Amino acid sequence: GIDAKSRTIRMVPTTHPERGWVCWWYFKLEGVPKGETITIDLTGGASGGAFALPDRAMFSLDNKLWKHTEPGKRDKGRIVYQHQADAETIWFAWGPPFVLSHAKEVLDECVKKNKHATIFELTKSKDGRSVPALKVEEPGAKDAARLGIWVQARQHAWESGGSWVGRGFIEWLLSEDAAAQALRKKATIYYVPIMDVDNVERGAGGKDQKPHDHNRDWIDQPVYPAVQAAQKKIAELDAAGRFDFFIDLHNPGPGDKQPFFFVAPPELLSAPGQRNLDRFVIAARREITGPLKLAANTRPSGPGYDKNWKAISKNWVTEHTRNHVVALTLETAWNTPHSTSEGYLRVGK
Repeated sequence: GIDAKSRTIRMVPTTHPERGWVCWWYFKLEGVPKGETITIDLTGGASGGAFALPDRAMFSLDNKLWKHTEPGKRDKGRIVYQHQADAETIWFAWGPPFVLSHAKEVLDECVKKNKHATIFELTKSKDGRSVPALKVEEPGAKDAARLGIWVQARQHAWESGGSWVGRGFIEWLLSEDAAAQALRKKATIYYVPIMDVDNVERGAGGKDQKPHDHNRDWIDQPVYPAVQAAQKKIAELDAAGRFDFFIDLHNPGPGDKQPFFFVAPPELLSAPGQRNLDRFVIAARREITGPLKLAANTRPSGPGYDKNWKAISKNWVTEHTRNHVVALTLETAWNTPHSTSEGYLRVGK
């Protein structure tokens, strides 16, 4: 509802039955008298609750550059933000949006930067949308010695920060940074910016959708074509001795203020796998130093975490690939002053 007299917008994120949590939102506001203060009175969705209510909303004057509003004021399942209008048209959002058009823009820029980067279609979604992906493979190491890396985001549609982290990684990978150049020559890198394209495009949360979400679909017969296609490709690479590393990019709960890794439980890890995982986490702590600083401890997601723990992507990868492979989930905090486009890009880099 809109109260023009008080310049107040009252809203609840749209419900999409059986499509997951009701928790993210993104809208355009027109006809704003410049200089006036806009009030957004937001109530959390029935399933999303606090996940819909960030401490700070985001705004943009061009639907491209996103900044935080001032912190909102909370009151029993709702939060009120106030923002002084800098233009007659303003976009407001839960976090910096990243939808399918953004994914395509990022991939198009990648192939312009590097002739060894190629766009391919991972699969078609259940609703018939293309799931775009990128492959980067520069001449260098011979096939037998070449590493295989898989980076993916948005198995839960509401977690837009994951796609921004993925963008930060792929832009770094194709940069002139010496480490990036070396990695391109000794590894084949696959990058999927959005796995659950259907719910991203409809604006549904995706998490806990029916019969289950993408990150509980890593089973023998997956429901979602993107999961099935990812499993097939990873299995082919592993059988050819060309697969070494998997990372799934997410956002965690509103109370998590630092990025952290979910890792496979000890019962799934071999001795070489555990050593390589430990080495990677130590290296990541040296790199992800802030302002979104990587947490000191990892969190296992085994039997005590979820009854369907083996159907989580990184656990499936750990169990179905060679014993040296590293597979983990990066959860990047979304509810902090640094949870912005720039902050996410830095984590990805």
